[in-house]
Amino acid sequence: MSETLAINGGQPVRTRPFPSEGKVGKEELKELVDVIDSGAMNRWGGTKVVAFEEEFADIHGAEWSVASTSGTAAIHVAMGMVNPAPGQEIITGPITDMGSIVPILYQGAIPTFAECDAETFNMDPADIEAKITEKTAAIMAIHLFGNPCDMDPIMEIARAHNLPVIEDCSQAHLSEYKGRLVGTIGDIGCFSLQQSKHITCGDGGITITNDEEFGLRGKLFMDKGWHRALYGPRKYEVFGPNYRMNELSGAVALAQTRKLRDIIARRRANGDLLRELVADVPNVRAQKLIEGCKHTYWQFGMRVEEGAPFTADEFAEALKAEGISCGAHYIGRPIFLCHDALRNQRLFGNSHHPFDHPNARPGIKYDDDTTPRTQEVLDRLVQPHCPTQFMSEEDVRDIGAAIRKVAEGLGQ
Repeated sequence: MSETLAINGGQPVRTRPFPSEGKVGKEELKELVDVIDSGAMNRWGGTKVVAFEEEFADIHGAEWSVASTSGTAAIHVAMGMVNPAPGQEIITGPITDMGSIVPILYQGAIPTFAECDAETFNMDPADIEAKITEKTAAIMAIHLFGNPCDMDPIMEIARAHNLPVIEDCSQAHLSEYKGRLVGTIGDIGCFSLQQSKHITCGDGGITITNDEEFGLRGKLFMDKGWHRALYGPRKYEVFGPNYRMNELSGAVALAQTRKLRDIIARRRANGDLLRELVADVPNVRAQKLIEGCKHTYWQFGMRVEEGAPFTADEFAEALKAEGISCGAHYIGRPIFLCHDALRNQRLFGNSHHPFDHPNARPGIKYDDDTTPRTQEVLDRLVQPHCPTQFMSEEDVRDIGAAIRKVAEGLGQ
């Protein structure tokens, strides 16, 4: 007979807090002091943002890198590189943050959504291909929770249709797909440095590419299109916003980048251990990892199996009673149903732009029938406390023990 669940009056598995997560320290402070001492806080005239760009690019073997003010800005820089025409379409995933979608819309393009795979929670390559139309301008793959998308078929589809591939790596720093780092497989890689991410400067982003045309456009797009190297009257070569990262953010990002490999090694070891601990737990399954890939566990995603004697909400509540935090359903609904203005296609004043642009494909709509399989995945999705780089093996084993206890106890 299994132990009495804490939610039913039993002893919780975990009664003490997990380690605090101090992501920044003396290394970041040293870089910040350099900036204050120099008096140069703008990237033009400073050194830290450029050093961050160079060192981050070097880790990824990238020729071009563009630092920016957020992960959303990093994706917008990618859109500026691709430069879609108004009304063209970008195929992307429905389990994401609006930070992945807003840049598409601000470039006058239209997001279309491919179903996710029920086991990996990532975009299903077959449905990506099914969503391609004559209006498709690019594919943006989203590596959810740090789990790499199945990039081989995605790249094969993209090349067959002559489409660039953008990788949204906001949750996937140094995740690996069959020996290659995510963000280097497609044409453009985008990364977030928001507070919750693997490395952070509070808010920030960076976009990388090995394509010279994309790289040049991205550098200009980030800085209002201003070609600063030219002598004479100002020359703005492309239309773009001001997404310049400042030197204070760059200093922290630089120090964090120098810790990145170590952070990921420790986080991956803990995540892989938890994956082993719960591999045979009944009625719940960890997010599937494609053979030859390496996860970086921004979150530890699991699904409640079809036919389980409990729901995702019941599992989450029981796990929380055991002293282990747990969310259910992540964003709850596909992203296009989370945003009223997007769902109703009323984004800019009283217009329906870009959906009513003469170049747009008529009939695009977002409703419950757009990605029904994705809704099923979200309905069964749970996110137990993710094993971070700050945890000991004992901490991770407590999470695993609690997941097993709840899965077995709720199954009685």
